[in-house]
Amino acid sequence: MNFKWIGPLALLAALVVGDQIRINRPGHKYRMTVEVETPEGVKSGSGILAVTPDRGYSRKGRTSTSGDAVSVDLGAGKNLVALLAHVEDGKIDLDATNYVALRAYGAAAGRRVNFNDMSKQTGIVPVKGALIPALVTFADPADPATARTVPPDAPEAALGKGYRLRGITAEVVPNGFWPIDFGGPLGEPVTRGIAARLSWLERPDGALAALRAAGLPGEGPQEAREAFTRK
Repeated sequence: MNFKWIGPLALLAALVVGDQIRINRPGHKYRMTVEVETPEGVKSGSGILAVTPDRGYSRKGRTSTSGDAVSVDLGAGKNLVALLAHVEDGKIDLDATNYVALRAYGAAAGRRVNFNDMSKQTGIVPVKGALIPALVTFADPADPATARTVPPDAPEAALGKGYRLRGITAEVVPNGFWPIDFGGPLGEPVTRGIAARLSWLERPDGALAALRAAGLPGEGPQEAREAFTRK
């Protein structure tokens, strides 16, 4: 074995790994929390989302979000899901999720917040108005055809009397040490689990069927799936 190549190969491997970490490490992570007032009291759900800018050499990619839609168990067999999507001009907008925390912090500060400074932000800020993602509920979580849209300002129309959206918030959390951010001092990983609650997401047409049942636009199965979960 020619040992003279070990050093250069090890250096090359370190450079490749380091470059992949640079490209794929999130620009920032944030916790989205959804609180709902119910006849049984306040119910809440939250999830960690990671936002990664395009750092590739081609610069032909896009800023992306990793994580799952936030699901809230409201009790009494009811539920609420805050999708990773907004509806703009009658079309599903997946990119808006990438900037929810950025714009929420900017609105709270009364000034524009630079994307590169997001990981330095502190505190909890409200997600209001146009920043609120599309909300849906399922009469039967096992059946995508039972999806219904939940109006943020009038959730009783879909959920019944005594239900009110108390608020949605965003809170920047430490990035951690991607890709070994498994929890604890290494950093909080993005939240997963929506597929366990909505098993039909594993079906090619499951997510699209849910959006259509809720009266939400969706151009195809993959686009619809990204409203619920993203890698």
